[in-house]
Amino acid sequence: MGSYFIRRLLALIPTLIIASIIVFSVVRLIPGDVLDLMLSENDYSATGHDTREQLERALGLDRPIYMQYLSWAGNALRGDLGNSLWRNTSVTSEIAERLPVTIQLGVLSLIVALTIAIPIGIYSAVRQETIGDHVGRTFSIIALAIPNFWLGTMVVILPAMWWGWSPPNDIVPFFKDPLENLKVLLLPSIVLGASLSAVVMRMTRTMMLEVLRQDYIRTAWAKGLPERTVVIRHAVKNAMIPVITLIGILIPILFGGTVIIEQIFRLPGLGELLLQSVSTRDYPIITGIFLITGVVVMLVNLLVDMCYGLLDPKVRYDG
Repeated sequence: MGSYFIRRLLALIPTLIIASIIVFSVVRLIPGDVLDLMLSENDYSATGHDTREQLERALGLDRPIYMQYLSWAGNALRGDLGNSLWRNTSVTSEIAERLPVTIQLGVLSLIVALTIAIPIGIYSAVRQETIGDHVGRTFSIIALAIPNFWLGTMVVILPAMWWGWSPPNDIVPFFKDPLENLKVLLLPSIVLGASLSAVVMRMTRTMMLEVLRQDYIRTAWAKGLPERTVVIRHAVKNAMIPVITLIGILIPILFGGTVIIEQIFRLPGLGELLLQSVSTRDYPIITGIFLITGVVVMLVNLLVDMCYGLLDPKVRYDG
């Protein structure tokens, strides 16, 4: 497994290079020019060529894009993602300040989704066509049909209209006060996790039904093993392999959801920073956020691959 892990890590390097080139180039294709925004923000005339050229040179945007990329990539290898075009603050420090909020929101949402989806999916498969199965399937259809941004908006607006209460948004670091931290993040996590749980629930139910029809499960039943042993020890373990794969696929979707949920609940995470940066065309911050997100997604998918060997003894990585 060790050699396979090293090979996979090395394979991430060209993927990361290609992704960084795409992101660095594409963010500069966003409609609108950051120079025009800055000149209008400072009430300068956009037709003043001297002022525009001076600002362009000061920001380093006068060089060809490939030279800008090589300079940025060289600094990124040393952990320096550049400075914000507007505030001249370190992109690395801004991302490091907001990243814990997004990671916490994502992890909590995933925990909520799995806590809801896996037990209900297993129960629906074991008790197929019962009332409990129909209730679980109905819940999954409703959760799929309701967008998380609409549900989040209703959670914020309706309590404010009816009872004058709004969800708290003053983030306290987890290690400083875990309870206060969870008070802020739990409700957004439930909103985001509920929508993710529907997909995982349907996959869990489908795979459990397939596994329960296998010959070795019938043999276990024929031997008189208790239902709990047959389901937990023999069926669930094999049914979870496609579910784990699905979780790896959902990670980028989860990040997209955090962007929306952070904006709705006014959480100071990467999602809020990304939207602010897109509106102001702050290229270094946009590039830095997508780079960090890409690294996290690739590492999570590598971890998912490593989990296959733990779930299925037939999976071998070496050789």
